[in-house]
Amino acid sequence: MEYGFGIVGCGMIAKFHANAIRDLGNARLVACYDAVPAAADRFAEQQNCRPYHDLKKMLKDPEVQVVTICTPSGAHMEPAVAAAKAGKHVIVEKPLEITLKRCDKMIQACEKAGVTLSAIFPSRFHESTQMLKAAVDQGRFGRLTLGDAFVKWYRTQEYYDSGAWRGTWELDGGGALMNQAIHSVDLLAWLMGPVAEISAFTGTLAHERIAVEDVAAATVRFENGAIGVMEATTAAYPGYLKRIEIHGSEGSAGFEEEEIKFWDFKNKTEEDDKVLAQMAGKTQTGGGAADPSAIGHHGHTAQFRDVLEAIETGRKPLVDGHEGRRSVEIILAIYKAAETGKSVKLPLKSDPPLKARAKKKEQPTVSTPSVATSAEKESPVAASDNQPVERALTPEGAPAMPETRSVP
Repeated sequence: MEYGFGIVGCGMIAKFHANAIRDLGNARLVACYDAVPAAADRFAEQQNCRPYHDLKKMLKDPEVQVVTICTPSGAHMEPAVAAAKAGKHVIVEKPLEITLKRCDKMIQACEKAGVTLSAIFPSRFHESTQMLKAAVDQGRFGRLTLGDAFVKWYRTQEYYDSGAWRGTWELDGGGALMNQAIHSVDLLAWLMGPVAEISAFTGTLAHERIAVEDVAAATVRFENGAIGVMEATTAAYPGYLKRIEIHGSEGSAGFEEEEIKFWDFKNKTEEDDKVLAQMAGKTQTGGGAADPSAIGHHGHTAQFRDVLEAIETGRKPLVDGHEGRRSVEIILAIYKAAETGKSVKLPLKSDPPLKARAKKKEQPTVSTPSVATSAEKESPVAASDNQPVERALTPEGAPAMPETRSVP
């Protein structure tokens, strides 16, 4: 069966989605929608698909079976719920949403409609990640003792000033953690198991006119007793590839982006000696460390393929809605721990009240023109930065954002 895809939001990341769809072999891009008509038209011409200026009309297109959501983080729920009600399978860029309440509404809508929901976390599909996960599942680490994630990236002040919603709680949902490091938060929890308790510090140290953190450090205790560290920043010049390290009583391993850097086990196998050579030079891009667009789309292709196989077989995709929700919960717990100075236990019963969400982004002294063009969202694997902010609702307690987009 060939699956027809429709893309909601025609910014930078939508191009990665289009390329991934093209590489699948059993799928094609049928349609696209953007709140700014010119953006949809331009993208459709580039990608040879049908442009829609009305989301409801695209969702009525019988050739569209799967919808991918590429809008700002805090504007994922409305199109996702609408797609589910229209009987379309839904793939959503990370984060799934910016509050647990909004995540739950998406999950419930898809479950009620009987459609598949998947949150985009392409790093799970990298060969290095799969190898570490297999080693964990095989018990090769013995008792897990430490699990660490480091995301030391760099973003300029101009980067934050270029998009009206960048650095906002209303639509970014947070800063270096929610927007950049969420991939590593997801990976660490996937590899180490559920998080039980968190203590943290966050700060805004190197950027002006943003309401969210540009540096964060958290210590975590996992349910299995292991402990770990999560560090995230957009203020580490010039920006470095993200790192994950796993340690146990019988083994240690770690990777930098897609390249395994160390692989040491007490009970060695013949394959162990080949791992480092096999995984050397696997990282072919900048990993988004300094340039949000410096990534590949192969992870997206692998994840889209997993989703289509899940649809065909009736199984859950590797990253379903509940899996996508988990990293949002962890990050919200980090924010709460940092704000209160007290440790926070998981699971959370509901969205924690955060005083920081009342803080607004200051506008730059030199304004950036608002134009009807598509641009980039912060994270290359998240929605495009200046995606249209078209929403029926805003996040709980947040004011509506203007439907304008700035030049990147």
